[in-house]
Amino acid sequence: MSGEAGRGQGRVTIVEPPAPVLLEGFADAVRRGLGGERKSLPPRFFYDARGSELFERICDLPEYYVTRTETAILRAHGAEIVSPPPETLVELGSGSAEKTRLLLDPMLRDGREATYVPVDLSRSALVAAAEALATAFPGLSVRGHVADYAGAARVVRDERAGGRTTVLLLGSNVGNFDPAEARAFFRGLAAELRADDRLVVGFDMEKDLRVLEPAYDDAAGVTADFNRNVLARVNAELAGEFRLDRFRHVAFYDRAAGRIEMHLESDRDQEVPIAALGMRARLRKGERIHTENSYKFTRERIERLAADSGLRLDRTWTDGRGWFSEVRFARG
Repeated sequence: MSGEAGRGQGRVTIVEPPAPVLLEGFADAVRRGLGGERKSLPPRFFYDARGSELFERICDLPEYYVTRTETAILRAHGAEIVSPPPETLVELGSGSAEKTRLLLDPMLRDGREATYVPVDLSRSALVAAAEALATAFPGLSVRGHVADYAGAARVVRDERAGGRTTVLLLGSNVGNFDPAEARAFFRGLAAELRADDRLVVGFDMEKDLRVLEPAYDDAAGVTADFNRNVLARVNAELAGEFRLDRFRHVAFYDRAAGRIEMHLESDRDQEVPIAALGMRARLRKGERIHTENSYKFTRERIERLAADSGLRLDRTWTDGRGWFSEVRFARG
């Protein structure tokens, strides 16, 4: 369904599936992920209202270099990244959309108008960002979608206007995909791109472990709270009985796989009822629930991903230390 969530100078519309559909997706993931021998929960379910709030706090932590490094790139090169300006800007995993302002500003100069299409699983984050941007940019119309990445290609297809479209995947969101998933995801997007459309992706690059690991295990424990929040969500939405203090946050870099892994480790043998699913999650002491992968990239890996996905590299922007790359792709 869709509805008008608010109104700034431009119109704001939020398109969302019925609440039971969203809950079914979460319930199915919990049932599969906690019912088997190797336990896991998908990282997309971090982002309820509380999870989105915690992630915004993570972005401001001194250890978390990703946001400030990418912001500096967008501030320096935003006008080039969206040149020539698109008529439609689709952002996947939009969150607060604070960095997006650095692209919208050059897009909308000289009285130009455009449509911004943010896509995010957190309705609260989506509505807040949409209303703020519509107020800040008089020439902007916003059509937000409460959805995950599975519907990205459909959103691009349905929301494109007659002119140029740019699709954004900022932050290190691409790192949450396993390599096979990334290829399939980008192939789907490439199939929807026209000759003058562009895909802009933020890639977190390989770097020293002394920089990487603290970014996912900060001294203040905010990332640990963010990780455990997925269990709080099971409690709130599925009548679970998880004791969050019985799970230790674990984050480390797997050099062979080229990724940060995040886990929740049980500090004891325990059985946790999840009443809405009619199940009990059984965990041994030391057993882990795998909650996130965050792959890191090299130039060669990015080029291989593009070639395997039917895309070609158009331009790349990076910071002086080579910690992060903003890459613009075109249809191959």
